[in-house]
Amino acid sequence: MKLRVLLPFALLLAAVGPARATEPVFPGLQAVLTAAEWQRAGLDRLTPDQLGVIDAALIRHLLRSPAPVSTSPIPPAPAAAAAPKPGLFERFGLTRSSGPDWRSQPPLEARATGWLTVNRFTLDNGQVWEGTEGIPFDVAGQDVVIEARPGETFVVKLKSGSAPVRVRRVK
Repeated sequence: MKLRVLLPFALLLAAVGPARATEPVFPGLQAVLTAAEWQRAGLDRLTPDQLGVIDAALIRHLLRSPAPVSTSPIPPAPAAAAAPKPGLFERFGLTRSSGPDWRSQPPLEARATGWLTVNRFTLDNGQVWEGTEGIPFDVAGQDVVIEARPGETFVVKLKSGSAPVRVRRVK
């Protein structure tokens, strides 16, 4: 394993010749970065072989560049307040009323404006839904109810009453 890590450095030194071998060698990416930068870049998850390839590429670049490159660490970016990533319900215009339980999700009531394809329909709010199974009733011009089901799935029913059919949000 150590041979595979050191091999790129040995090949590089042999390729540049004795004149360049006396110049200072790049100390390695880990020596240049702070511990926080090292983890933030995800380099702590790389194998020594992968780090050796990156270090060898940096050495090649430094040997080819005419001006010396500064090895001072780049200041970390200011930490932005991490906004919570919206869940599936929020992305589709549904709200979670009291926690992640699907039974507590309010149904979406809307009017279906028409069919786009055999199994895809639009609502008056601009959303496009598609049946994951065949929709056996005509939804065009009908008031529909879309309800949450387990596993972040949904069903559509006619407001006047019909069997529920599994659907997914397309737009």
